[in-house]
Amino acid sequence: MTYTAYRELVEGLVDSKRATGEEQSEKRIDFTLLSHKRMQRLDKKGVVAEKHIEKIKKFDTPVEWVVLVESWCGDGAQVLPFINKVANLNENIDLKIALRDENLDLMDQHLTNGGRAIPKLIMVDKETKQVLKTFGPRPSEATNMVKDFKNAHGGLTPNFKRDLQVWYTKNKGQNIVEDLVNMLA
Repeated sequence: MTYTAYRELVEGLVDSKRATGEEQSEKRIDFTLLSHKRMQRLDKKGVVAEKHIEKIKKFDTPVEWVVLVESWCGDGAQVLPFINKVANLNENIDLKIALRDENLDLMDQHLTNGGRAIPKLIMVDKETKQVLKTFGPRPSEATNMVKDFKNAHGGLTPNFKRDLQVWYTKNKGQNIVEDLVNMLA
């Protein structure tokens, strides 16, 4: 689906107090609402820095960006609006959103450390249908933060997850955009 269709889907889920996927727990429904609010904010206020716009516009290979995500995914809410903003800057990038749990065959071809981590962007050459690169589930700085915390503590804590969301807010999507620009190089 398009980004617009995905945003409409999430808004409808919020209105009906639901989430994507089979699990309709209170936690996932609450995370869907939180994700919706974050995406609304980032759709309005998220900015691609001028220094990146020219590089994005110069990319000349027709590609499809397929992003696997779910409505309740906190990283997806932070990352997806910037993926959309970058894709909108270049007509050679065709952005499509797919729900992970409805596309497990595709997801299982692009695991992160053996897991179905999302969001996962898969860049496919439109002509050859070859996968060129992938991105996700987080931008490079956040990935390193998660890796370091897991190495030190064995897993992620609720406090760390809050700290990660604070990092996203302070970073204002710039690491996401930098990583996406590097994908286009």
